[in-house]
Amino acid sequence: MGRRLTMLTRACSNAVSRWALVKSSSNTYLQMRFLHGNQEKLDIFDRVYKRRQRDRAAWLMGTEDPLLDIVTENLLDRLEDCKRSFHTALNMGGAVMHVKKLLKGRGGVEKLVNMDISHDMIKKSMELSTSSSNIENYYIVGDEEFLPFKAGSLDLIVSVLGLHWVNDLPRAMAQCRTALKPDGMFLAAMLGGETLRELRISCTLAEMERQGGISPRVSPLVQVQDAGNLLTGAGFAIPTVDTDKYIMRYPSALELIDHLRSMGECNAVSQRVKSLRRETAIAAAAIYDSMFGDSDGIMATFQVIYLAGWRPHPSQQSAKKRGSATVSFEDIQKVFGDSQTEDTK
Repeated sequence: MGRRLTMLTRACSNAVSRWALVKSSSNTYLQMRFLHGNQEKLDIFDRVYKRRQRDRAAWLMGTEDPLLDIVTENLLDRLEDCKRSFHTALNMGGAVMHVKKLLKGRGGVEKLVNMDISHDMIKKSMELSTSSSNIENYYIVGDEEFLPFKAGSLDLIVSVLGLHWVNDLPRAMAQCRTALKPDGMFLAAMLGGETLRELRISCTLAEMERQGGISPRVSPLVQVQDAGNLLTGAGFAIPTVDTDKYIMRYPSALELIDHLRSMGECNAVSQRVKSLRRETAIAAAAIYDSMFGDSDGIMATFQVIYLAGWRPHPSQQSAKKRGSATVSFEDIQKVFGDSQTEDTK
């Protein structure tokens, strides 16, 4: 056993020197979804397999999950900053049970439509009791890529950690904008490109040493700089984007994989390698522990991108037309520049 760990440690140190070569190819792969814009149908993710993963996760997922709870709370808190009420809301995929549990009347929601691609996840959501007895709950099995709602029928759409598995994300977000009423709000949280960077590095180094190549073990994710373009490209007004990083700790890489499986967040890339050699898995776990572990276990990074946008409406604030200003910057400079000079004297 000691000899095997020594060999794995040596493999780790040898592989680190090659990481710079792999990083460029990995970043290219993370941009896959944006390089297929001209194709009629994107097939980055296996949606059938993702549905099976979520069927399994429905029965593995507990009612309490620290990561899903804090991300859902942080997103729903944005509703408290809005003065208007959203009578009809769509709870779309991802942490669908956690949104239902934590909404608690925020945003003045009266009707909540809970939608997920997984029949088992919807069934489990129906069994979940909440303290908000004044909200009427409806349930539907549906796909984020093909929203089954007519135009202008919803006041609010909420999606927590579900949209990063959509193949054609710009098209899906455009459908959300169409389904909203004028001045309706779109709220979403999705995993960003820095998510599971430790796992990506460990798997890449292990595969390079044990198999002489790499395969996509972590799904391509949206970068922060692209999130704003997605909102404006989908036709949303007043786009808002911010990000948070959550560092989760686990006893070992095995517990991390179990958590990902219970959230339905395992790899579903269409071109994935469907099996992992035992020796490669052991090497990846050893590299993970060596590079990102300490006496308390290992750490895993989850970058969450929060997005907010509104369907355009004449009552919303908007920038004035160019040339419509009545005061020049020179006049402002004269007033404030003079007062600034007097203060310094």
